[in-house]
Amino acid sequence: MPGKQSFIKGAVILTLAGIISRFIGAVFRIVLAALIGDEGIGLYQMAYPIYSTLLIISTAGIPIAVSKLVAENLAVKNYYGAVRVFKAAVTVLAVSGFIMSTGLYFGAEHFLPFITSDSRALVPILFISPAIFFVAVMSAFRGFFQGQQTMLPTAVSQIIEQITRVAVAIYLALALFPRGLEYSAGGATFGAAAGAVAGLTFLVIYFMKKSPELFQRAKRQKVKQSLNFSRVLYSIAAISIPITVGNLVMPLISILDLSIVPQRLEAAGFLEARAIALYGQLTGMAGSLIQIPMIITIALAVSLVPSISEALALKNRNIIRRNTNLVIRLTLILGLPAAVGLYILAEPIMVMLFDIPEAALPLQVLAFSVIFITLYQTTTGILQGMGKTFLPVKHMVFGAFIKIVLTWVLTAQPALNIQGAAFATVVGFAIASMLNIISVRRYTGTRFNAGQLILKPAAAVAGMGVMVYLSYAYLIQLFPAFFSLSLSNALSAIVSVAVGMVSYGVLLFITGSITRADLELIPRLGPYLIRLANTLHILRG
Repeated sequence: MPGKQSFIKGAVILTLAGIISRFIGAVFRIVLAALIGDEGIGLYQMAYPIYSTLLIISTAGIPIAVSKLVAENLAVKNYYGAVRVFKAAVTVLAVSGFIMSTGLYFGAEHFLPFITSDSRALVPILFISPAIFFVAVMSAFRGFFQGQQTMLPTAVSQIIEQITRVAVAIYLALALFPRGLEYSAGGATFGAAAGAVAGLTFLVIYFMKKSPELFQRAKRQKVKQSLNFSRVLYSIAAISIPITVGNLVMPLISILDLSIVPQRLEAAGFLEARAIALYGQLTGMAGSLIQIPMIITIALAVSLVPSISEALALKNRNIIRRNTNLVIRLTLILGLPAAVGLYILAEPIMVMLFDIPEAALPLQVLAFSVIFITLYQTTTGILQGMGKTFLPVKHMVFGAFIKIVLTWVLTAQPALNIQGAAFATVVGFAIASMLNIISVRRYTGTRFNAGQLILKPAAAVAGMGVMVYLSYAYLIQLFPAFFSLSLSNALSAIVSVAVGMVSYGVLLFITGSITRADLELIPRLGPYLIRLANTLHILRG
């Protein structure tokens, strides 16, 4: 059985894998935008809301349920129960994934007119349909390993999946470009299926090498609880169904956005092609950058569920409160600077990555959603670990309803247009995350210190924001004397990001936002950071 890790170490492993995957993905977006343009990106994006929705239905929140149930069983040394959970999950996910893949492929032509009037979106949807089956089965293996609190298999499979996805997508986008923009976008979406096959292959090989010991323990277990297939399925369903409903909310909102945003942009006076291009800027460009800070908080949430589930099974409330406080504090320490940095450098970043400066407008608004999205993710992980899986669903549904109303009203305003849709997203997530925090406080008994959670990091972020703004303003005047305008912009943005990271790191210590106890939790790197901070005389506590 793979070695169990602390949830911080597990989160670090998943974060590193996420950073590598996102970097590869960011390069892919730049290359793809250069190959097929913003209209092609819009067609490419049209396949993903439908794909994501059916994938969530087919997996039904089962990976998280597997992670939670495996952790609970292993906490009380019920190896037999952990194995039964895994076998049931693989069976269900293989069947549901196959049904959804074939249903999407053969049914896409029939339901596409209800989603968009652009018939070209059919090709990307058909090309992405096989991915659902392989991703569904792969998620069962990931949940199994995560339940053992070992995140390495998930991390490595993510990197393999992403590398394969990008390589195949770029190749097919180029190969199919002569047949039309929709086929080129379709070839790019097929990369998701190829990546899933590669990731699943790795996990199966890893499973065959590392899991026999756990299965032997299950076989040798003297007292085996009566766990027939139907009882295991019921346990999985009780956890996974509420998670599924919650996970369906955002893809459904994306599908509604696919219908509402271009339509309301046309009501604001834009032509159809222009409306699709603006939709591509919001979802494929600004939206992709917003997802980068989520790498860490998704990793924290995934690692938290089995950790809190284990503590709950062992009735250790102190660990639950400690981990809750730590995770929310880390979320704000990471989310606040990401939002401010994206806001300040929105135009330089969009010019550097996509050479489309107007895409900075939705990014500047959407940047502040980072704070609330990351908070929602980590607090959802806490509530799921506590067994309160339905609460985040209710909160997100309420936030999503507000978002839909605001999107319909604001996007049709010519002065706001695509920025109105971005603002609606910010408000929707703000409501959902705040409701989550109230529930976390209620059910974990955690008491939050406003100064430590908000005021100190906010002071550090304010100082960082000033440094980033001044840095870019100075460098963009200096570099054109030596480089071209585009290279000067890229260098100014990159150096300003580095200045922001360094200044923020120092200010976190100066304001007392990070203490010695926090650094001691970081595997391997922690002791070095403590020595460095002591040398600079900036470490408090």
